[in-house]
Amino acid sequence: MPCLPRMAFLWAVTCLALASTVSGKIINGQNAVSGSWPWQVSLQTRSGSHFCGGSLINANWVVTAAHCDPFSHVVVLGEYNLGSQTESVQVKTVSKAITHPNWNAYTLNNDITLLKLSSSAQLGTRVSPVCLGGSAWLHPLVCTWGDVSNALASRLQQVSLPLVSQSRCQQYWGTRITSAMLCAGGAGASSCQGDSGGPLVYQSGNTWTLIGIVSWGNSNCNVHTPAVYTRVSHFRNWIDQTVAQG
Repeated sequence: MPCLPRMAFLWAVTCLALASTVSGKIINGQNAVSGSWPWQVSLQTRSGSHFCGGSLINANWVVTAAHCDPFSHVVVLGEYNLGSQTESVQVKTVSKAITHPNWNAYTLNNDITLLKLSSSAQLGTRVSPVCLGGSAWLHPLVCTWGDVSNALASRLQQVSLPLVSQSRCQQYWGTRITSAMLCAGGAGASSCQGDSGGPLVYQSGNTWTLIGIVSWGNSNCNVHTPAVYTRVSHFRNWIDQTVAQG
C-alpha cells in the first residue's frame, strides 16, 4: 500500500514520540483522534515502555531520530492509548538499523535513522505509511504521548505549529542550525526535545507528507522558542537508496 490521502485538515501535522531519558512533552496540545495518524509508531523497550516515536514510510521501514538508538528495542504500530491492553497493535523487532553516515551526536546534525522491520507491517486503515516529500511553509501539527505535566500521556496528543524560516531560527539558535534542519513552533505551542523521533507532517490536498523528524529544542520547553527538526527533504535521496538496497 502506498502512502494514502487522509482526512481534510487545515494544518500540517507533526506526531512526535517521547524519550524516556529527557524531560519531554508536547505543549498546549490536545488528544488526537484514534487512528487518525496511521504512520505514527511507538518505539518501546522490550518491557513495554515508550521512549521515542517514528514514522512508517512503507510496509518494511520506519524513520526516526538517530539519537533514539532504537536497535535493541521494538516498534509498535497502530498504537493510540499506551494504557490500553485491548488495542489491536502490531509489535515488530528491528532487523536492521541504518544511521546516516554523517550523524553527529554532539551537534545533532543529520539526526536520522532508518529501521528495517523484522517482518512486513500489515497495512490497513490504522497502519499505513506517510508520504515523503520536500519543504513546506505553512503550519505543521505535532503528535506525541508527552503532556504538559512532564509525564507520559496515555493517549496520543497533537498540536499545530507554525514553521519558522531558517534565518529566524538562526536568531534563536545561531550557527547550530544547518541546511539539514528545519524549525517550527515558538508561537505558544511546541514540541520539546523529549518528543524525539516523531513526524512533522504537512498536508497538500488530501495527502500528508513527512517534512520533519523531531530532533532537539529548548531544555525548558519554552513555547516562544522554535524547536528543531531533521529536514526530511535533505535526506530523500539517502532514504530512497537505503530502502532500495534493503
